[in-house]
Amino acid sequence: MSTDSTSPAPAPPVVDVHVIVRAPGGEILLSQRGGPYGHGQWHAPSGKLDPGEKPAVGAARELHEETGLEVDPEHLHLAYTVLHHQSPTTQRLGLFYVATEWSGEPVNREPDKCLDLRWFAEHDLPEDLIPYPAAGIHGALTDPGGLAFHGWPTP
Repeated sequence: MSTDSTSPAPAPPVVDVHVIVRAPGGEILLSQRGGPYGHGQWHAPSGKLDPGEKPAVGAARELHEETGLEVDPEHLHLAYTVLHHQSPTTQRLGLFYVATEWSGEPVNREPDKCLDLRWFAEHDLPEDLIPYPAAGIHGALTDPGGLAFHGWPTP
């Protein structure tokens, strides 16, 4: 195996946790991005793990920070995984959890990062989902337990 000293080495993957909150009627809670990445597009509440944090704990924390909803990490179900190739030096491991049990009513707790929180019918999700989270959301709904490679260059 040879290495090219002019190419930057990839960093360890960033671990993202996403929570697909499903209401009893099947609706899914999505948030509309207000920050520079994906501005105006939709995705599930999400964020990065803190160092040493267990994924389900981080997912519950991110959900609460963004929406005020409380969920027991033990009640989160890992539904899908996405390996996202963001750039030659940045890869992301996206863990998509489904929450069907929670307490509270969703509120936008990060108005500087989120334009809107809204429930969508599973069969009528917005077309302007951010592509990387869309891969995980659609995968969790149609291929639970699956794995997708998103954005990887073709050889």
